[in-house]
Amino acid sequence: MRIGELMTQGLETIEADATLRAAAELMRSYGIGALPVMDGEQLVGMLTDRDITVRATAAGKDPNRTRVREAMTHAVITCDADAPLSEAEHLMEEKAVRRLVVLDAYKKPVGLISLDDLATIPGETRHAGEVLRELNTPQ
Repeated sequence: MRIGELMTQGLETIEADATLRAAAELMRSYGIGALPVMDGEQLVGMLTDRDITVRATAAGKDPNRTRVREAMTHAVITCDADAPLSEAEHLMEEKAVRRLVVLDAYKKPVGLISLDDLATIPGETRHAGEVLRELNTPQ
């Protein structure tokens, strides 16, 4: 099975100059916990609900004035839609992340694949469990 067959499609993104409030409202309206961050056509980061909580709210930053670029994770881990699922599993384990941005053949973001997605494959929960165990093991 290929990553593109399992990924979440209909990717929602946010601009780096948007406010954290706008990002939080977008996450709430779509019921999601992560947004790829764009600067025009360029993928520049990933913002999670945890980033908003830890890097902004807990730090006393005003979500109406703080820009997404100030709280996002700059190092975005990506994978290709045509790659096998084993590559996503390997990247999540190696990079200790729970989500990957999926790129098309033109290197444009087209979806997300998460640890939860991997856990939904019938008969494949062992792999997701192994990745989760690695993510939760102190380095």
